[in-house]
Amino acid sequence: MDLIGLLPSFGNFFYTIAAFIVVLSIIVAVHEYGHYIVGRWCGIHAEVFSIGFGPVLASGTDKRGTVWQVAAIPMGGYVKFAGDSGAVSSKDVAEMSKLDAQARRRTMHGAPLWARSATVAAGPVFNFIFAFAVFVTMIMYQGVAIDEPVVGEITPLPAQPFELAPGDRILAVENVETETLADFVMSAPELPAQSVLRYRVERDGRVMDVTGPHPQPPLAGSVALQSAARAAQMQTGDVITAINGTEIATFSELREIVAESGGAALELQVWRDGTLIDLTLEPKSTDIPLAGGGFETRYLIGLTSGAVFEYGTRTPGLVEASGQAATQVWRVISTSLEGLYYMVVGQISTCNLSSPIGIAEASVAMASDGFVEFVWFIAVLSVAIGLLNLFPIPPLDGGHLVFHAYEAVMRRPAGDKAMQILITIGLTLVLSLFVFALFNDLTC
Repeated sequence: MDLIGLLPSFGNFFYTIAAFIVVLSIIVAVHEYGHYIVGRWCGIHAEVFSIGFGPVLASGTDKRGTVWQVAAIPMGGYVKFAGDSGAVSSKDVAEMSKLDAQARRRTMHGAPLWARSATVAAGPVFNFIFAFAVFVTMIMYQGVAIDEPVVGEITPLPAQPFELAPGDRILAVENVETETLADFVMSAPELPAQSVLRYRVERDGRVMDVTGPHPQPPLAGSVALQSAARAAQMQTGDVITAINGTEIATFSELREIVAESGGAALELQVWRDGTLIDLTLEPKSTDIPLAGGGFETRYLIGLTSGAVFEYGTRTPGLVEASGQAATQVWRVISTSLEGLYYMVVGQISTCNLSSPIGIAEASVAMASDGFVEFVWFIAVLSVAIGLLNLFPIPPLDGGHLVFHAYEAVMRRPAGDKAMQILITIGLTLVLSLFVFALFNDLTC
C-alpha cells in the first residue's frame, strides 16, 4: 500500500473534520450560552455548560459553581441546570424532593413558568441574534453596490485586452443605453452573443466608443455546494469557452445548454488563468426556491454568473444593513420551512436533507472559498439550527415549550411519566431523522 499517496486524502479528511468542528462548536456555543445566560438572569443555576458529549477533555468551575467543559464528541452540547436528571432537561424527582422552597426556585423545574419558558426559548433566539449580527457586520464590511455603471477593476477574461478601462462611465452597450448599473446588467439578453462588444463611455469628460466584454460572459461568479461544478473542481473565475465542442460567449448560452441536457454529461473547455483545461460534468436535477414561494426542479451545474468588473460600493448605515440582515434571516427561515413542506408532500427530493456529513462537506467547501464565505455560512447554519430547535418535538427546545404551553393552559404541568414517554418518542424520531439524513448523504 502506498502510504505516501494516502497523505493528501488524510489531510483532506482532517481538514473536513476541523472545519466541521469549528462550525458546529461556534453555533452550539451561541445556542447553549443563550440558555445559560437567560437562565442565570431568571435565577436558575446552571451546574454544567458543555460543548460536546461524552468523556470530558477539559473543564473548569467558575465562581458561581458552574462547570464549563469541552467533551470528546463534538455533535452538540448542553446546559445542565439544577434539578435536571440529564442533558435533556428532564426532572430529577429524587433530588428535587430533598430541596427546600428557596433551593427549588434555583432549579429549572422549580422556577416560575415564565422563567423556564424564557430560558428554553433563549437558545434558538440567540442563534437568530448571532446570525443577524454576523449579517449586519458582513453587509457593512462588504458594502452595497452603487447603482452607477462605473467600471472598476476588470475581471480577467479570454478576450482581453479590452479598450474599456477602470473609471469609465458606461453610457451604452451596442446602442442599448445604460443609465444605471441595473440597466447594464439587465441589458445582456438584448445584446449579441459575442465575447467582445462596442461600448460608449464617458472618460475624463469625453465620450468615446471602446471595446469591452459581454455583460454576462460564461464566467463563474460562485460555485454552489454539492453541485456538479464543484464536483468537477471548477473554481470562481473560471470561464467556459466551449461545451461539447461548441463555442459559447454568454452565460445565457451556458444556461440553455445545461437546461436542455437532460442530465447528460457535458464536455467543457474552461479558461483558467490563461490556460485552457478540459472538464466533464453531469448536470444535477436540483430543487431551487422561487422568489414568489415554492420550488422548481431544473438541471443545473451550480454556477452563478460573475461580474465582468468590480462594482463601486458604499458602506450602508446601520439601519439599512439591519434591514438587509433581517431580510436574510427571514429568507433562510422561510426557505427552510418551504423546503421541508415540499419534501413531506413529495414535490421535491428528500436528498435536500443533509446530515452532519453533508454539513461537514459544506463547511470545508466554504472554508476553502474564503473567510467571508465561511463566516456567512456559519450564520446561515445558525439560523437553520435555531429553527430546527423550535420544532415541537421533545427533547428539542420547541418540545419543552409545548409542555410549558400545556402547563399555562391547564394550570398544571404534564405528568412526569407522560413527559418521559414523549421525550423518548421524540428522541427516537430525532435519531431516525438523523439516520435518514445520513443515508441521504451516502446515497444521493
